[in-house]
Amino acid sequence: MGANGIDEVMLNFSPGSLMLLNAILAIVMFSIAIDLKPADFTRLLRAPRPLLAGLFSQFVALPVVTFAMILATAPRASVALGLMLVAACPGGNISNFITHRAGGNAALSVSMTGVATVGAIFLTPVNIALWGNLYAPTREILRAVAIDPVQVAITVGLMLVLPLVLGVTLNTRRPSDAARLRRPMQMLSMVIFIGFIAVALAANWQFFLAFAGSIAGLVILHNALALATGYTVARLARLAPLDRRSVTIETGIQNSGLGLVLIFGFFGGLGGMAVVAGLWGIWHALSGIVLAMLWARRPVAAA
Repeated sequence: MGANGIDEVMLNFSPGSLMLLNAILAIVMFSIAIDLKPADFTRLLRAPRPLLAGLFSQFVALPVVTFAMILATAPRASVALGLMLVAACPGGNISNFITHRAGGNAALSVSMTGVATVGAIFLTPVNIALWGNLYAPTREILRAVAIDPVQVAITVGLMLVLPLVLGVTLNTRRPSDAARLRRPMQMLSMVIFIGFIAVALAANWQFFLAFAGSIAGLVILHNALALATGYTVARLARLAPLDRRSVTIETGIQNSGLGLVLIFGFFGGLGGMAVVAGLWGIWHALSGIVLAMLWARRPVAAA
């Protein structure tokens, strides 16, 4: 089966699988949130430059760079929309772990994930609609599915923001319970997330083999551009070296799990989009870990 048939492929993904993925992402978000306190957010308000640079990099610069890449490479419509959708998502659930391993500002990373997740309620559907409608081939897909930004916002809110609020509340009111849960929850969330991706891949292995090769180069290029965008924005904002590492990783590690939920919830599991998000979920972990290993050999002092 060649790349030409990818737009017609609908991957095997049942409503029950979608509910399970929703639950897994909620658990992952909760495991991040029990590291957060309201003070993390108020501290960022007092010194907002790193946070503002990170949000600009994720929700403005990366979608612009993605659109330029799509114009330059002209991929098929569903692949282009998959790249746009991934770029519209907030930072990924492994960014905090990778930032810690890279010797970056882990507290900033966790706080950025929380703030970006709240911001994604509004910014993710807006970016999908804006950039998707600016490119004629993807505009046709958006018209066909009649995506409702309000429904996307509700999905993001229930799946990510509610667990975030619950986790912060637990850490604030019952810090001893949060401390006891933190490590087991983080380990459990990563294990079940990886296990779910493996099972989903196995169920669609023939499609993945048929199309991954033609899309892998685009995903690798896109991820490299995302990391470069984060680093460039952080340098232009004159952030401290520790903060530059955090913003770079937050921009290059996207929440492709959320992307998959939106693809199966609103786009019927459209093949090109799903393969892009699935490959992103694998590749950004590999590239992030390699970058963390390189940076870990070059420690920098805190500002």
